[in-house]
Amino acid sequence: MLPPFIIEQIRQREEDERRRDNRAVLELPIPMYDAPRRTGVEDDAAGGERGVIIIDLMG
Repeated sequence: MLPPFIIEQIRQREEDERRRDNRAVLELPIPMYDAPRRTGVEDDAAGGERGVIIIDLMG
């Protein structure tokens, strides 16, 4: 026979699992799309401008 405190711990864990299983789940209707495929050669050949953006958060 198990000691009473171990039986109580097992009971509490089972109750916690039941509470977690009963939580509502929110599903957002996010549209799925195919990401454009990049080869790297097309970007360089197009002559697009590229650069670095620096954002100063401290002042």
